[in-house]
Amino acid sequence: MSTKATVRQAGDVSIVDLAGRITLGEGSGLVRSTIKDLVKAGQKKILLNLKEVSYIDSAGLGELVGSYASVTNGGGSIKLLHPQAKVHDLLQVTKLYTVFVAFDDEMEALRSYAEAAKANRLYL
Repeated sequence: MSTKATVRQAGDVSIVDLAGRITLGEGSGLVRSTIKDLVKAGQKKILLNLKEVSYIDSAGLGELVGSYASVTNGGGSIKLLHPQAKVHDLLQVTKLYTVFVAFDDEMEALRSYAEAAKANRLYL
């Protein structure tokens, strides 16, 4: 199965629906280019939907970390949605669960962006 990325908007949050395997080559490159295009377009809130991702190798994991760095360095926030069991286990083993905020519910993930923005306004 080839890797696919579809971007949709929910308010000011860009949701990237990924499907397939995120591995060295096509999969990791697709993640990189998709996130790069979103950042270049000024998107600050990105939610990666991993529901249809069956496997991530070390290169794919590296792309997720690189995407996190790119988005956060630009003042944005990137979060994960629906990480499957194998992906969740990989995040646990690599301790990346301390870096990425992950959700199993899309509405809850979207609310987290709104709550963060509200909290930021309180401190300004």
